[in-house]
Amino acid sequence: MNKHIFPFLILFFVVKSTQAQEIVSVEKSIWQVQSLLVTKYLSNESRILDKIALRNEIGFDFSYRDGLFMENPLLVWNPFLRIEPRYYYNLQKRLIKGKKTAQNSGNFVALTTSYKPDWFVISNESGIGIIPNLSLIPTWGIRRSPTRHFNYEAGFGVGYGWEFYKVMPRTVSMGEVFVNLHLRIGLQL
Repeated sequence: MNKHIFPFLILFFVVKSTQAQEIVSVEKSIWQVQSLLVTKYLSNESRILDKIALRNEIGFDFSYRDGLFMENPLLVWNPFLRIEPRYYYNLQKRLIKGKKTAQNSGNFVALTTSYKPDWFVISNESGIGIIPNLSLIPTWGIRRSPTRHFNYEAGFGVGYGWEFYKVMPRTVSMGEVFVNLHLRIGLQL
């Protein structure tokens, strides 16, 4: 019986060593819709290099305000643009352990660059505007895709941002610390 097992053991180790040498890469292009409650995003993640992807995103952020001096709570949706180079640093390790790497399932570090313009606002009150801002936030996160069309991700980062106030006749910017904390559930298109 032992001489029958020996060829199978050799074959097993050859296959395993071949898998370990396989180069894993992020997906060529992933279109997805992501959401967390009432905040919505449409994004594309495109491969630049084997472990680097560029994520482009457009969406609507949601704000809620309720105060003592307000008759009704204030609900606001405003557009934003985001561009985010991502480095997926543990894809090879996940492959070796037999874990899924498809649809960019892995851990990443990114430089999240967001811009919220004052183009228009959707609100339950008239005359509402937002303060435009630009932020650069180094972010660490995880992304998992348990099925072909479903994904979720979480991330955290602290960076710097600028708010642009309109002070006639010019615009004044003020810098401050910005935090990026996100939890998203998505559908890949």
